Amino acid sequence: MLSWNKSEDRVAIIQMNAELRNAQLELLSAECAKDRLRIRFSAEDIACYGERDVLRKAVASATALKDYYSSIAQQVSDPTSIASPRASAFPEEKVAAAIDLVRKYLRDTGEEYRPQGMPLDPDRCDTMKPFFSPSLLAGIRMVELRNQRIPNPPFYSQAKALGITNLPELTHMASLTFEDLIVFPGEITSRRLFHALVHAVQFSVLHFERYTDLFVRSFLRTRSHVSVPLEVHAFSLESKFAENPDVPFSVEEMVRLWANHGRY
Repeated sequence: MLSWNKSEDRVAIIQMNAELRNAQLELLSAECAKDRLRIRFSAEDIACYGERDVLRKAVASATALKDYYSSIAQQVSDPTSIASPRASAFPEEKVAAAIDLVRKYLRDTGEEYRPQGMPLDPDRCDTMKPFFSPSLLAGIRMVELRNQRIPNPPFYSQAKALGITNLPELTHMASLTFEDLIVFPGEITSRRLFHALVHAVQFSVLHFERYTDLFVRSFLRTRSHVSVPLEVHAFSLESKFAENPDVPFSVEEMVRLWANHGRY
C-alpha cells in the first residue's frame, strides 16, 4: 500500500491523482454522449434497434466502471467525503450578496481591461473555427498581460472572514473570461484559449446573470473552484480538444445540452 511518508510513494500518489482527474473528465465526456442519446431516443428504442455488439460492449463497460468505483467507495474511511455535495449552508441573503459581489467584480474588471482587447488573430481563429461559431469568434477580444498578474478580488478578505476557504487564486489562473473578453496573464496556448472560449460560450448561452448565479451557488456548495460544474465542463471539453484537435465538434451544442439538462 502506498504511503505519503515515502518519497517515492509521494510521486506515485501525485501521478495517481492526475490520472484520476483525467479519468473523471473522460467519464464526463461519456455522460455527454449518453445525454445526446437520451435526448433523441428512448431506452426502449435503443434496446430494440441498437446494434447488439455495440450495445453489449457499452453495457459491459458501464457495468465494469460501476463495479470498480463502487469497490473503491466501500474502502473510503469517511464516506461523507465523497458523498454528493449538499446545498449551501449559507443563508439565502448572504448567497445573494456574494453573487452581487462577483457580478460587480466581473463587470468592473472586464471594463478595466476592455480597452486593451484585441480581436483573435487569423491563425488562432482558424484553429478554433471547427469548435466555435464564427459569430462568437468574431466578437471575442483578448488581452495578453506582460509581466503582470490579475490580483485577487478585494472581497476575498470578507469571504475568508466568513469561513469561505479554497477561493480560486486568480494570480495563478491561466486565463480569465469576462463574457466576450479573455485576459491571459501568461502565454496563450491553443489549449488555454480553447478553455477560455468554452467559458465565453457558457456566458453566451446562459447569459451573465444566470452564469454568475450558477457559479457562486456551485462554489459555495462544493467549496472547490475545480468542482464547479461550469469549470468541470470547460476542463472536460478542453481535454477532448487536446486529445483530438483534428476532430471537430460544437462546443455550443455541448453547453446547451448541459444547460437544458440542468447539469450546471
